[in-house]
Amino acid sequence: MARKTTVQADAEQIKDQAFSELQALIDESEKLLRDSATLVGEEAETLRAQVGLKLKQAGEAVSNVRSKAQPMVDATHDYIGGHPWQTVAISAGFGLVVGLLLGRRS
Repeated sequence: MARKTTVQADAEQIKDQAFSELQALIDESEKLLRDSATLVGEEAETLRAQVGLKLKQAGEAVSNVRSKAQPMVDATHDYIGGHPWQTVAISAGFGLVVGLLLGRRS
């Protein structure tokens, strides 16, 4: 089996990091929503501040992942721009394989 390239490993690491941060944000938001059901007054203000902080952290995490992924996006864009016919051939081959696999299932 071929070894993964550095770009593939970096892409998987970024994807895993993004999903784990998103899952943590979802879990924390659900907890805060459960806790907010009984809060009024100053407690509600504190909760709103916590939610605002979590949303800010999520925005920073998305920005961080976007900045890490940008070199891969640029490399892909450059490759596709420099090799359009190879990209079409690879896409067509992939579509053919998927079509054959789906055709066998029926």
